[in-house]
Amino acid sequence: MQSDNAVSIRFSDEFEQELYRLSKRFRNIRSDVQPIIEQLQQRNFVGDRIAGIGEEYIVYKVRVRNSNIQKGKSAGYRLIYQVESPTSILLLTIYSKSDREDIGANEIREIVADFSSESG
Repeated sequence: MQSDNAVSIRFSDEFEQELYRLSKRFRNIRSDVQPIIEQLQQRNFVGDRIAGIGEEYIVYKVRVRNSNIQKGKSAGYRLIYQVESPTSILLLTIYSKSDREDIGANEIREIVADFSSESG
């Protein structure tokens, strides 16, 4: 595939903070997340679209296997990302399923709003 077809991936502050925090407990988190980022760069928008965010936002939640624990994808991470355009994706946040059950639509909207005001 040509590089000019690649999608740019940006990271919200929330995503970077959570990735750093989780990396202290789970050494392999970056290598676990890398295949997802590579799929997104190829315009393969994986995961389930999250309803209730608002029509203007296209947000997905994807399961990511945690290779530091032997429990499969259901006990791994959840990576939340926004498709800003066909060529731009914003990674909003990531969390461990062992830390929290789910993330609410309001919380996702707040992360998007915070990032929008930062990047202005």
